[in-house]
Amino acid sequence: MKKILAIVLSLVLVMACMSVASAAGLVGVAMPTQDLQRWNQDGANMKAQLEAAGYEVDLQYANNDVATQVSQIENMILNEVQVLVVASIDGSALGTVLAQAKEAGIPIIAYDRLLTDTEAVDYYTTFDNYKVGQIQGQYVIDTLDLANTDKTYTIEFTAGSPDDNNAGLFFAGAFDLLKPYLDSGKLVCVSGQTDFATVATPAWKSETAQARMDNILSAYYPDALTGGQTLDICLCSNDSTALGVTNSLVAAGFTTENIPLITGQDCDKPNVKNMVKGLQAMSVFKDTRTLAAQTVKMVDSILKGETPELNGEYDNGIKMVPSFNCTPVFGDVSNYEALLIESGYYTAEEIAE
Repeated sequence: MKKILAIVLSLVLVMACMSVASAAGLVGVAMPTQDLQRWNQDGANMKAQLEAAGYEVDLQYANNDVATQVSQIENMILNEVQVLVVASIDGSALGTVLAQAKEAGIPIIAYDRLLTDTEAVDYYTTFDNYKVGQIQGQYVIDTLDLANTDKTYTIEFTAGSPDDNNAGLFFAGAFDLLKPYLDSGKLVCVSGQTDFATVATPAWKSETAQARMDNILSAYYPDALTGGQTLDICLCSNDSTALGVTNSLVAAGFTTENIPLITGQDCDKPNVKNMVKGLQAMSVFKDTRTLAAQTVKMVDSILKGETPELNGEYDNGIKMVPSFNCTPVFGDVSNYEALLIESGYYTAEEIAE
């Protein structure tokens, strides 16, 4: 009889826990793709932290297809999620389905990518994206001592996807800091490709960035390794584009001895390995655990009827969207162990050769 009572009590406790989780609410999390390492980490961190807070989670990846993401959000609305967290593929392409969510009374949080040209967004959690670009630009300035040197350096730019609102902010943050050195002649872009539309990389694809750098090398730096025009800096907005640029340079014969200073963002595993080897100079680290934690806090506040913690706002073309901006930091060979391994973000084995 005691065993039976113990089993019954256990079942009651399990059902009670399930009831509490269910009562906490269902949260829909729409992510853009699993093709980039960072979105896998964002989704996993978000799901784990929401579930630890007692929420049920509907996590969906859209394979970088807007129609798929629209369909996934429609299903989340039908399933009566209580909050929507959306990392968009194209921030301006979800207006209709977001309006449906708003009509259904579902609060909407834009996650890391701003939802633009719509009233149907309540909050935005992100990193300071302009600051990301500034960190990259300042790293170039400090490493080459541009403020004091009389030397001239060549630079080429590789930006992110034109349908990602953040891509323009990353590029602007770096370019605005570097423009005075371009104007003074300390920096020279031999290709002349310095506007965002020209240097953008659709879908942030490494192979697209590689193909473009192949063309730049053959057209403007054909003799870079034999005494001709040298290439000193490749300002890349993130690690997937940096990886493509690096692959192009290595295929052309560049080595750790003469490879340009290459920037990146996200501290993806292949790029951290390249930093250790000397093939990439730096990468801006945006700890997805921090962003996920802040988003979970925001979800919790919303569902408790409280005002979320905020520290900024962004113009999405229709309204000013209240936001919380996490702080990015730079990583390079001098600090990656403390930043990434000692913090538990990676194990030493994950980034070992």
